[in-house]
Amino acid sequence: MDQADEALRRAMARALELARRGPAHGPNPRVGCVLLSADGRTLGEGWHRGAGTPHAEVMALDDARERGADVRGATAVVTLEPCDHTGRTGPCSRALIDAGVARVAIAVEDPNPVASGGAARLRDAGVDVLTGIAADEGRLVLGPWWHAVARGRPFVTLKLATSLDGRVAAADGSSRWITSQESRQDAHALRAEVDAIAVGAGTVQVDDPALTARDADGALAAHQPLRVVVGRRPVPPSARLRGEGGELVHVSTHDPREVLALLHEREVRHLLVEGGPTLAAAFLRAGVVDEVRAYVAPVLLGAGLPAVSDLGIESIDGALRLEPREVRRLGPDVLVVSRLGPPRTDHSTGPSGTAPLIRTASEEI
Repeated sequence: MDQADEALRRAMARALELARRGPAHGPNPRVGCVLLSADGRTLGEGWHRGAGTPHAEVMALDDARERGADVRGATAVVTLEPCDHTGRTGPCSRALIDAGVARVAIAVEDPNPVASGGAARLRDAGVDVLTGIAADEGRLVLGPWWHAVARGRPFVTLKLATSLDGRVAAADGSSRWITSQESRQDAHALRAEVDAIAVGAGTVQVDDPALTARDADGALAAHQPLRVVVGRRPVPPSARLRGEGGELVHVSTHDPREVLALLHEREVRHLLVEGGPTLAAAFLRAGVVDEVRAYVAPVLLGAGLPAVSDLGIESIDGALRLEPREVRRLGPDVLVVSRLGPPRTDHSTGPSGTAPLIRTASEEI
């Protein structure tokens, strides 16, 4: 590897580090940009701070100007393909062209058909474009946003908080608290990163959740996700969901795909499904769960409400097999983060191949 390639890879690593400073939530991706001179010096840096703010490339150009640096002939190292459309801000592809940048190195090509085309625009203007530099790391930083835009629906995380024998409540219905304070704090941190949280209408009736994101001191986090209630039962006027926190959205359906379509229209990129068991089963049977975060406490109940209702699985051969990605200790509990495989193309049957996908989506949702 020559010095130029090494400088390029170091700059991409720095751009990815900058991208991580951006918010995990919101309709826009995390993006970082580093401008390099011909001899490998950093001329400017930038990252995207969220919807409506300057994009990473424009921020890097502004940073270079503030430093008094000349970017003509420079290389722009960007974690995501520069956009080529005018939304809340102008197209980054044209900003780079107008600035006289000679080369652009890109980690990940933009899967969004509305914003993509920046690489082609740059090439047409005579700019040398390299793609696929640290692509895996780039997609990892983009996280749920990349999956949501590529698939045309929100990335879905199913959260479970259970006893060791898979119960979310005791026989008398009590459930506070099965998991530890450490697990609850981690779950609140997750809420502060997602765009929306969904629960079933039955859970609203029984548990009256607030669905807010709070810090370790119990104060409301700066970002509050949409609070989504799924099902035909009305939300009681006195429900805590009508109090402080994110906007309340009631989706009067039992079909997870209708929920995701509505949220996609609202530019929700990451949906956290929190319960109850019927809603969890409906999303699993519909084949739209991408990730499961299971908080498991060393508690045995022996009876009570299961974490997931009937999935229509009649034998072990039909079991949903997940791929563990992370196992972490949280106080006395264990967090297991797993991913499911790609969505099934046959949506007429459940995991066992015999049961309709939404059969368990009853009035309990």
